[in-house]
Amino acid sequence: MADNPDFENPSNELDAYDFELPRDLIAQDPTPNRGDSRMMIVNRASGRIDHASVRDLPDYLRAGDAIVVNDSKVIPARLVGFREKTRGRWEGLFLREENGVAELICKSRGYIQPGESIVLRDPEGREQQRLIVVAGSERGHVLLKPEPELPWLELLESNGRVPLPPYIRDGQMNALDKDRYQTVYARTPGSVAAPTAGLHLTAELIQRIRAAGVALVSVTLHVGLGTFRPIQVTRLAEHKMHTEFAQITEPVVKRLSSCRSEGGRIVAIGTTSARTLETSVQHGHGSIVPWSGQTDIFIKPGHRFGGVDALLTNFHLPRSSLMVLVSAFAGHALIMEAYRKAIEQQYRFYSYGDCMIII
Repeated sequence: MADNPDFENPSNELDAYDFELPRDLIAQDPTPNRGDSRMMIVNRASGRIDHASVRDLPDYLRAGDAIVVNDSKVIPARLVGFREKTRGRWEGLFLREENGVAELICKSRGYIQPGESIVLRDPEGREQQRLIVVAGSERGHVLLKPEPELPWLELLESNGRVPLPPYIRDGQMNALDKDRYQTVYARTPGSVAAPTAGLHLTAELIQRIRAAGVALVSVTLHVGLGTFRPIQVTRLAEHKMHTEFAQITEPVVKRLSSCRSEGGRIVAIGTTSARTLETSVQHGHGSIVPWSGQTDIFIKPGHRFGGVDALLTNFHLPRSSLMVLVSAFAGHALIMEAYRKAIEQQYRFYSYGDCMIII
């Protein structure tokens, strides 16, 4: 079991996770080829920080290790259209669906009334599906249903756009995004943002990892909008995490238990995989167990890691829950030093940026 390193007294003040990031280091496009990114190596035991490439990842793994990826697939959740009554522009972001009625975050001038209809335009600008406003939700969002009835995933595939984060080209997609803002192993539709650490892995790299005697297993966590939002409170103890669906199956648990019993390490690819594993451990009272449901786990300094021995992760937003998570895993001082060096060495940040492996 990997404990939270005690390099210093962990801070519970949000200001401790702030830093100045030059805007030109926020990656606006993926690298020309998937797998071209730089990779920082952060050693928790020695405090040493080195620099390599994602292609070198197998060199930092050992036979008997297991890497855990999040197989959630980004859905084309951004919808564009107009209010039929006023012809005013309308935008929506799909969040979730139940019994044919979906909850969306909407942008439109003026209050949208129940019973109103929205006409969608597909990515080519053609007028397509109609949506009917059912009601507002408790969160101030809008509930809508298709008319005529249509499965929401089918509707999104034909009408939706990739919901890029606002720090990438103000959220406007280009031709590359449909492929590159998706992992090569994505198979379970449900995320509105990519599990970005996995964007670095190619089929060829995965083949090399397996050839080195490292297992690859999948969990699922459907990434929601709240993952990337800055924390709004000053003390971490006051922060309430959003909920996201996560799942880890019995065959995966058996493989990971076997890995651990034989001396191997569990290497989480991304914070979403880490949160899924730690949620499982939480439900298993210290052991990784099969589990499925909604998780709102907030991993902060003092957390005792039971399901993660190493972590591959991108460079995150200041004052975010993800910044807090990696600090909990590696130690606050070491992570802040790593970020200082990343800025000094001109690493690319955020979703399309470079990565670090914390070992």
